[in-house]
Amino acid sequence: MSTSKHTELANHAWSVADLLRGDYKQSDYGKVILPFTVLRRLECVLAPTKDRVLETYDRFKDKDIDVSKFLRKASGHSFYNVSGYSLKAIANDPAYAAKNLLAYIGAFSENAQEVMDRYDFAAQVKRLDNANLLYQVVGRFADLDLRPEVVSNHQMGYVFEELIRRFSEQSNETAGEHFTPREVIELMVNLLLAPDDDALTVPGVVRTVLDPACGTGGMLSAAEEHITQHNPKATVQVFGQELNPESWAICRSDMMIKGQDPENIKFGNSFSDDGHRGGQFDYLLANPPFGVEWKKVKDEIEREYETLGFSGRFGAGLPRINDGSLLFLQHMLSKMKPVVDGKGGSRVAIVFNGSPLFTGAAESGESRIRQWIIENDWLEGIVALPDQLFYNTGISTYFWILTNRKSPDHQGKVILLDAREHFAKMRKSLGDKRKYLTPAQIAEITRLYGDALHAVQDPEHPQHGKVKVFDNDDFGYRRITVERPLKLRFEITAETLAQVRESKPIQKALDVEAFTAALKPLLGQVCTTKRAAWDAVRSAMAEAGVLWPSGAPFQKALRDAIGVRDPEGEVQLIKGAPEPDAELRDFENVPLNEDVDEYLSREVVPHVPDAWIDHSKTKIGYEIPFTRHFYVYKPPRPLAEIDAELKALEAEIQSLLTEVTE
Repeated sequence: MSTSKHTELANHAWSVADLLRGDYKQSDYGKVILPFTVLRRLECVLAPTKDRVLETYDRFKDKDIDVSKFLRKASGHSFYNVSGYSLKAIANDPAYAAKNLLAYIGAFSENAQEVMDRYDFAAQVKRLDNANLLYQVVGRFADLDLRPEVVSNHQMGYVFEELIRRFSEQSNETAGEHFTPREVIELMVNLLLAPDDDALTVPGVVRTVLDPACGTGGMLSAAEEHITQHNPKATVQVFGQELNPESWAICRSDMMIKGQDPENIKFGNSFSDDGHRGGQFDYLLANPPFGVEWKKVKDEIEREYETLGFSGRFGAGLPRINDGSLLFLQHMLSKMKPVVDGKGGSRVAIVFNGSPLFTGAAESGESRIRQWIIENDWLEGIVALPDQLFYNTGISTYFWILTNRKSPDHQGKVILLDAREHFAKMRKSLGDKRKYLTPAQIAEITRLYGDALHAVQDPEHPQHGKVKVFDNDDFGYRRITVERPLKLRFEITAETLAQVRESKPIQKALDVEAFTAALKPLLGQVCTTKRAAWDAVRSAMAEAGVLWPSGAPFQKALRDAIGVRDPEGEVQLIKGAPEPDAELRDFENVPLNEDVDEYLSREVVPHVPDAWIDHSKTKIGYEIPFTRHFYVYKPPRPLAEIDAELKALEAEIQSLLTEVTE
């Protein structure tokens, strides 16, 4: 179907907005248009077998048996309708439009009725009827030709997507939360399935696919189409879960129309109400919402994390509350099929923004999740995509490809592929989407990903600079704590006496007013060692009749009050070892494959010879600094060139000002 054709169909459906204007707010148009589009599609799909279904219903309706299996067989689909009504007939009887339409909906099979319920369709029927608009709206949709022989399931997906996009714009929602651009899905499915293309051609092959954030089902449809293109006799079973009711309803109706089991598309939150608990799948893919907090399901997730650990889904760790991206990935990885005797296993693809690559310090939740994934050798590759590729964000995005059955030549390695410059400019932007991937670019990226190991080793390869391959350990590091000794000189000044007076431990140990009065004769005195300072203070206290308190807290508080940091001062000791100065403490990230003591000797000691590592504080971290690995230094332009450009601009401005004043 051409773009103009599916836009034409969407325009026909959206033309109902002309009828709704005044009685409905713009943000509510979609609440009418989307369910009626689904209803009309279901009607068109069932039309060829309608008479057979009615005949079957009449034959079995009075018998004490479950007639639903016979009706499904008669309809040729997993759903049916036993009403003699049609949208056209309902539109032709305005006085009874509401009654007849609700009866028509009630005659659908339960799985189809559930779809309409998610749209709160009965409430919209009542509202339209009260506004005397119902029969007009029904008539407009009765004229919409959505027969399968005219509009394929794939093409119908485009129509749905266009309507959802318009609805999202009208209601200021985020269109990208509901669906992903088709060319992005195509590339993602290619990268996910391409290594298995040979296996997918085996006669009788059965494959299961899960999308836990399935939206309108575009990814599931694309995966099914990819497999069946390679093997028309393959059996593909798709599974999904979606939180948005309208998107869920569209996905479920789409799967019903395609002959999939609609019960495989679950409604609800994948985190708190896993609709596929215990399930394992051959392929898993998703485009979860970017940077969405998981506060609403915090209790359920933390309970599973604390009670089940790695027996549950989130054993590796929990990310920050304001971004659940890595929770989705853990959820998907928990549903991989195990590899037994070299067979089984799964492949996973997910869309992320840049945050999951590096957010979180060593041993944070995010870092622990990355560590768990990489140390299990599940991360196969990451592909950087162009910015402005999605409807709801202009930022750069990334595909993560994971599997628990890496090929031998990929084991222990991770591919990074930079596809940020593979795009074409759109003639007209759609939301934040101003770029798209052409079929040739999709094919090129797919080939390069499959040929990554060769491209890296061949400097003459045309895309050599766009792909890099790393060992798993290259992404790990030790975060070391570099300490330097606390060095002090000791002074009695107005400032240090003020600190003595304000010190709680000193106030607790003695009469602070008497103590500070005793120290006043020492004003201006400087001692280079603590012993000398203590001797001077003791003498002043004895002369004033103030007793020296026993206990370490007093001495520490006094040292902190009159001690002044000095690079040439006395090194303070604790049990014979230098006391670290918290103000001089520093941290360094040292690659896992490098000795930390050698790193200290080479990178730190030449600048601060008295530094040492506190090994008790060392932490392990993992991050994937994608941009750094592909950074190419661009020298600044020569100053003469910049100066010439500035002078030219000044001359141009002066010329324009002259024209204005004349």
